[in-house]
Amino acid sequence: MPMQTVRTRPIEGQKPGTSGLRKKTAVFKRPHFLENYVQSIFDGIGGVQDKVLVVGGDGRFFNDDAIQIILRMAAANGAAKCIVGQGGILSTPAVSHLIRKRGADGGLILSASHNPGGPDADFGLKYNGPNGGPATEGVTDKIFARTQDIDIYKITASTGVDIDTLGIREHQGMKVEIVDPVEDYAALMETLFDFDKIHALFAGGFTMRFDAMHAVTGPYAHAILEDRLGAEAGSVLNGTPSPDFGGGHPDPNPIWAKDLMDVMHGPAAPDFGAASDGDGDRNMIVGRNTYVTPSDSLAVLTAKAHLAPGYRDGLAGVARSMPTSRAVDRVAEALGIACYETPTGWKFFGNLLDAGKATLCGEESAGTGSDHVREKDGLWAVLLWLNILAETGQSVADLMSDFWAEYGRCYYSRHDYEAVDSDKANAVMDGLRAQLPALPGGSVGNLVVEAADEFAYDDPVDGSRATGQGIRITFEGGARAVFRLSGTGTEGATIRVYLEKLETDADKLQLNPEHALAEVQNAARALSDLTAKTGRVDPDVVT
Repeated sequence: MPMQTVRTRPIEGQKPGTSGLRKKTAVFKRPHFLENYVQSIFDGIGGVQDKVLVVGGDGRFFNDDAIQIILRMAAANGAAKCIVGQGGILSTPAVSHLIRKRGADGGLILSASHNPGGPDADFGLKYNGPNGGPATEGVTDKIFARTQDIDIYKITASTGVDIDTLGIREHQGMKVEIVDPVEDYAALMETLFDFDKIHALFAGGFTMRFDAMHAVTGPYAHAILEDRLGAEAGSVLNGTPSPDFGGGHPDPNPIWAKDLMDVMHGPAAPDFGAASDGDGDRNMIVGRNTYVTPSDSLAVLTAKAHLAPGYRDGLAGVARSMPTSRAVDRVAEALGIACYETPTGWKFFGNLLDAGKATLCGEESAGTGSDHVREKDGLWAVLLWLNILAETGQSVADLMSDFWAEYGRCYYSRHDYEAVDSDKANAVMDGLRAQLPALPGGSVGNLVVEAADEFAYDDPVDGSRATGQGIRITFEGGARAVFRLSGTGTEGATIRVYLEKLETDADKLQLNPEHALAEVQNAARALSDLTAKTGRVDPDVVT
């Protein structure tokens, strides 16, 4: 086999996490950078000799070139086969499903999720394990360790592989199978949802708009929503993946999906709206003049999942990330099922799903999913919503009103302060941390602190402990403020402040969320002293 062993140097930079390694595209394009990281993944998982890998990405800039490098390196490292989405396209949940369906040894996903794409924007690469989920911390530790001392990588001296034509071909002794990126995923969705019922909903005049945000779910949405379920042509907007996501920011929230929000709050609004992100694992749900927060969406799906065939027998349990509102806790209590509070990161859900302790999982950052794969799944959430709407015959607004009347309403908002100088961001967290012992029993404005801590998680499956997972301050009456530093960006640090308030008074269930959360927001600002320490007055994004 014509193969090169290239002498190289260790990689600079941070440890890859649940979301893999994310950096500016220009960094990944530096000589040997991607190759070093791919070899570090291969070495960190014990090699890929005779293994089968799934490879695909969200179509962002550098996706095709990176896949060619990965295939040449997989062949040089002795892999038996790579299964690749046609044109290099595979959504993150579709990769997870293919790994599980084909019994593959893992997969490489090329994406920076909801981050912008393009030559001056972001790129990312992550490894998913044999269960279809993100690599465990033990595996990422090994990958990171290898990046620190890597001295060679292996790559074939050949030219690229045809990834645009379906079928199986040989590449330097390794099989490369090019598959339709949608077919297997769509077949899985048909086993979970009543496609006939949803088709009848559309046939009866129900209308929707799905904004694919020029990202990976476009082909999936066209094939499933329009072709199989009968949504009218044009229901899917921005459905062709673009290397720079049409110059936009593929994050499904009211800020970046403003065009969809304008349509859904306009005079000719359709019945239902939704959006998904860069790699297809997040979602936004909107009704006519009704925005559904991700936390409320998880709670509603938990309450109504039994209406879909795949969940007719009920749920084993549900899990949410710590910053996600506690609305789903109230549903789980009513259903008599366990509700797990985990750190942010889908790998924590994966343990619960693998152990059969949870069926649905969700996080406030617009990610929801179930045990059908080991990733969050944007289009899956949209289909479950459609199945529920088809079964109940209700509008999104009426469904939410009934839900709040039964369970109370957890008013909720997330404030993101992006690209904050890391030292200043850490100063905010250190200042909060120092106050924790003295806060319980004290007052902040009209609110009385009930409890304050830094969240730590003891995994009920493997016994591992995760510390330093965010600061929680709970007030009497069901209000809460949570503070975290996020690692999903590529510049500086993002401070996320989560505000929550439970309301059970029937006369106060339709308040403006900003008004309902004003006291909690004022308390969060006073406790964190964020403006003085960072110079930021207002958040960059409010969701």
